[in-house]
Amino acid sequence: MTVQTASHRRDLARRIIIDLAAMTVIGVFLAIIGPFGSIAAPLPERLVTWTGFAWLGYACYRPMQSIAIWGERVLALPRWGVLAAAVLVGTVPMTFAVLAVNSLPLGGLRWPRFEVLAGTYFSVLVIGGAVTVLFNLVQGRGAGAGAGAQVASPAAAPEPEPISPQPPAPAPSPAPAANPLLDQLPAEIGSAIIALEMEDHYVRVHTMLGSALVLMRMRDAVALLGDLEGMQVHRSWWVARGAVEDVLREGRNVRLSLARGIEAPVARANITALRDARWI
Repeated sequence: MTVQTASHRRDLARRIIIDLAAMTVIGVFLAIIGPFGSIAAPLPERLVTWTGFAWLGYACYRPMQSIAIWGERVLALPRWGVLAAAVLVGTVPMTFAVLAVNSLPLGGLRWPRFEVLAGTYFSVLVIGGAVTVLFNLVQGRGAGAGAGAQVASPAAAPEPEPISPQPPAPAPSPAPAANPLLDQLPAEIGSAIIALEMEDHYVRVHTMLGSALVLMRMRDAVALLGDLEGMQVHRSWWVARGAVEDVLREGRNVRLSLARGIEAPVARANITALRDARWI
């Protein structure tokens, strides 16, 4: 197992733990307010039921989230449109899961009437859609806020000159300013950045030697690139100009071929800007 693979698995496990903790909080909140008539049940029963439904919903909706992100990156489709379709699809297995759980006290599984099926689907869709929107808003605005904070450059106080007949020692070279983006990259992938790719709460930093996930917002990562020439060609992609090897066209879709076989999609709204900058 490479260091990069181990780091990716740790990041994935950390993300799942954070997400499940958030779903637990949501489940407790729903248990307290008791929506859809569940307030009539005792609080302990509501806590177990709604927390279980929250975790079950994560299992149903989280794969749909990944599919929506894939559709946005690969097919250049609008994020919220793909996400809405994914939520509609993800609500189907969640609806049957809720019906199955609710039917257990009644003596076993049975096919529900259409009115019950439709009503349950709508109720699940309302909660599942609201939680999905909340997760995406938090991801877009607050994920990794602490990781992107500015770090002040250390300022060394001047040392007094020693009183001695010997010439003063040369002043030490100032330490390089810390960079929260470069400092999180494994040494084996270097620091020659060719692209940034947004993955949920993280930014995947592609270099000439490999890639690594960094807990940071895309806009904060771009701001830390300094004078490196490049452009954000897609909501989820920033590309260094020197890394572009070819321009791939499939109908109206445009993709940039980069070093190491990486392909970055270009949003249709950015094609004109790339033409004006003579990228394509």
